[in-house]
Amino acid sequence: MFESCLENRRAAYCGVAMGPERGGMNDRSKRGGERREPSFERARDDYERDDGDLRLSADDRPYRGGRNPVAPRQQPSRQKTEQRGGRKQRRKRGSFFGRIVYWGFVLGLWAVLGLGGVVAYHAAQLPPIDQLTVPKRPPNIAILAADGTLLANRGETGGRTITIGEVPPYLPKAFVAIEDKRFYEHFGIDPIGLSRAVVNNLTKRGGVQGGSTLTQQLAKNLFLTQERTAARKIQEAILSLWLERTYTKDQILELYLNRVYFGSGAYGVEAAAQRYFNKSARSVSIAEAAMLAGLVQAPSRLAPNRNPEAAEKRAQLVVAAMADQGLISQASAKTALVAPAEVPERVGAGSVNYAADYVMDVLDDFIGAIEGDVTVLTTVDTKLQSSAETILVDALSAQGSKLNASQGAVVSLAPDGAIRALIGGRDYTKSQFNRATAAHRQPGSSFKPFVYLTAIEKGLTPDTIRDDSPVSIKGWEPENFSRTFRGPVTLQTAFAHSLNTVVARLIQEVTPREVVRTAQRLGINSSLQPNPSLSLGTSEVTPLEMTAAYATFSNGGQSVLPYVIREVRSTSGKVVYARKANNFGPVIQPQTLSMMNSMFHAVMTGGTGSKVNLPGWEVGGKSGTTQDYRDAWFVGFTGRLVTAVWVGNDDNSTMKRVTGAGLPAEIWGKYMKAAHAGQQPVQLPGGLWQSAPKSIFDTGEPVAGVAPSPRTQQAATGDRAWTPPAPQEKNFFERLFGG
Repeated sequence: MFESCLENRRAAYCGVAMGPERGGMNDRSKRGGERREPSFERARDDYERDDGDLRLSADDRPYRGGRNPVAPRQQPSRQKTEQRGGRKQRRKRGSFFGRIVYWGFVLGLWAVLGLGGVVAYHAAQLPPIDQLTVPKRPPNIAILAADGTLLANRGETGGRTITIGEVPPYLPKAFVAIEDKRFYEHFGIDPIGLSRAVVNNLTKRGGVQGGSTLTQQLAKNLFLTQERTAARKIQEAILSLWLERTYTKDQILELYLNRVYFGSGAYGVEAAAQRYFNKSARSVSIAEAAMLAGLVQAPSRLAPNRNPEAAEKRAQLVVAAMADQGLISQASAKTALVAPAEVPERVGAGSVNYAADYVMDVLDDFIGAIEGDVTVLTTVDTKLQSSAETILVDALSAQGSKLNASQGAVVSLAPDGAIRALIGGRDYTKSQFNRATAAHRQPGSSFKPFVYLTAIEKGLTPDTIRDDSPVSIKGWEPENFSRTFRGPVTLQTAFAHSLNTVVARLIQEVTPREVVRTAQRLGINSSLQPNPSLSLGTSEVTPLEMTAAYATFSNGGQSVLPYVIREVRSTSGKVVYARKANNFGPVIQPQTLSMMNSMFHAVMTGGTGSKVNLPGWEVGGKSGTTQDYRDAWFVGFTGRLVTAVWVGNDDNSTMKRVTGAGLPAEIWGKYMKAAHAGQQPVQLPGGLWQSAPKSIFDTGEPVAGVAPSPRTQQAATGDRAWTPPAPQEKNFFERLFGG
């Protein structure tokens, strides 16, 4: 029975045909029910069966080696095969796209987690957000002339802080238009602008573009370095979000305008406006505002003083952007394009910077550490400063090469010590060394007044006679410029013609130490060597010291401390420092001053300064020339102004016979004539000393109560060429006895 069952391929279950002894009879046949023959049509057709039919098909039987040998070989119909193939293809396509979505989601999730980790790491490198503050902007020192005009800015920024309300509305709009047109819409990071920049950079359209917003640029300037790294960009984005949360848009824009770099050492829009247009940012035009806004992309390459064509092209783009965005009218844009910004040509040698440097040297003594922007009002007269610079530079340009004189300095003070002009060199752009305040040079014969003042204070007078003859002091044998000797002369004559032998004898009489004390009393602070050669100016001093010392003669004998600062104010208008009138008291007695000024005046009327005398004015002065023509000086004064001029070389090389009565006196004379033009002449304080009546016994020695007269005519020596003395008038005894 079992074998026959195997042969029947239509049988799905052999137990159906088996007898009771094999278990083939079901329970229903035992109960005598109707016998049902099994049918396999449905299973053979499409191998489908009802859910309620639990019988196994032939293919359900497990057989080793593959197909069930009992199951019939059936070929499905073409239609059914195509249906099954379509379902398989759809299942394959669905599975492929599903996998893409799945893995895309997984990778995206990991990318987000990775990015979050990177951001968290770099955020941890920043200070805690709750402790983050905007660093203070380095203070600016605005240095003003006596009339309130700006001389220079000092400090790291090159200009003061300016509020957004002070500038024209189109100035900040220019930066928004060209740098970040969605500034008022984004949250610190502009996804649209960033995406556009990425696309343009990848396709190389429109050049390399950056996607940084103004807020991001500010964050970089405030907190980060300029390195181009992914870490810096991440930190920049984090800080931008903090800035947007902490400050308003206008506050962020104001911070940006005061911190961005514009090239040429200018940080902030005020510094840039002063640097390129010589005006405040409050006064710039639309064209100038556009040029400033265009600068920040590449300050070095687009600087208008270096590359005006590139700066102008960039400014045109800014104007067009402003017009397209409705920030200015089309008419204003057309005007700006027709009349572009122009950078004024800088004239002169920049001498105001020497004065500004000196202000910075002394400012700490008055206000200490500077915490914020300040304005310093000085005593500098812009007209006198410009005049002194022009005259010095022109003189050196015309004669310097011929005379081998490359440098010079000019210091001009009011009688009370206020600095009116200070020129520390020929060209500040080429040399910032301030020769007016820091160069220690030998003053030559211009130091002699301190010897003569000491002698007069010891009881001598301008009419005192001393012998102009060879002298030897412990091996030192000074000679006159003319290499000749004139015999007995008055002190006034010796002073006017700068006779070296006479002053050498005088310093021996009064002692060198007394001369040192006199010079220090009048304001010479440099170290002076108390030796006989000091009488000829062998100890080095600065031009500012010499000018201050001579000011004592022009102000009535009062001690002078030169000053340049009158007042210091904070940006809020608070007075930080105000100079009070200082009276250090007299250091020269009136009669002594009168005698000294009489001798100074004789220099200008008949001595080494006669060629540069000021007609109508009582003027005093003294020339000075050092050994081998290394230094040449002229120092002179009126009742209104005292000025010193020095000419020489920084390497202390010799000039070609340049004396104090030559080139320095020429510069001094031109400057003083210009400075006194249109002013009412005034006399020298104390009046000029008048000689006492002559004694008939003129022996050359002073007589009590009677001042002797000169025994010789003035000898042209010292800084002037020598001329033979005029015939002397015979005295009473010579006429009487025919001598």
